Amino acid sequence: MERNGPVLSMVGRAFTLLTAFRPGDGELGLAELCRRTAIAKPTAHRLLGELAGWGVVERTDTGTWRLGLRLFELGQLVPRQRDLLDVAAPFLADLFEATRETVHLAVLDGTDVVYVQKLTVSGSPEIPSRLGGRMPAHCTGVGKALLAFGPPERLATVIAAGLQRRTPRTVIAPGLLRAELETIRRTGIAEEHEESARGIACVAAPVLDTGGHAVAALSITGWANRLHPHRLAPAVRTAALGISRALRPTTYP
Repeated sequence: MERNGPVLSMVGRAFTLLTAFRPGDGELGLAELCRRTAIAKPTAHRLLGELAGWGVVERTDTGTWRLGLRLFELGQLVPRQRDLLDVAAPFLADLFEATRETVHLAVLDGTDVVYVQKLTVSGSPEIPSRLGGRMPAHCTGVGKALLAFGPPERLATVIAAGLQRRTPRTVIAPGLLRAELETIRRTGIAEEHEESARGIACVAAPVLDTGGHAVAALSITGWANRLHPHRLAPAVRTAALGISRALRPTTYP
């Protein structure tokens, strides 16, 4: 993750080094990390050494750096996502077995959705999502479900950030997006048709708290030419409702 301005604190610099790793980056050299972060080599080398001492990064035999197992362990301790995953697991497994299509569970973070679970099968389309990965909320089924059942300021933030076009079918007009979200609020189902990537479609539904606000969303994703949202919508809605009811004893901020 490249920074345009200086990071003043050592904690900020350390975190900037960690977030410089992108999807697909197995290992990075010191020079590349410094290029991406604009951190001086002596400072970066010292910080990486300290992070390695905590197991947050690891130095390879060739002198490059990779993220360490300690980061994964810490991620598993995040209470909100851990509770959500524990409750959702059987519903997602049932949905996956019933459809044999890719199943996602996602939450919103800023203007993006973050995928906290992904179940896939051999032969499914190549989908630009990964466990722990991000996608713009406005062009995904799960994102639109989260926006439709979220507070107005959530949508305002997404629109203010700009609606990025990812494919020719991405909705980038705020008025059209608002109209679609209104439909989703009426039906309880969100759809995506080749808006985040060519050739794929999905049907999604929100996981709601007691106040009717979305805390997560789940979806079924497959080939656009064979996925039938109207057939899959009842299964997706039922799974989302089951997770919503199972989460009711848990309070989310």
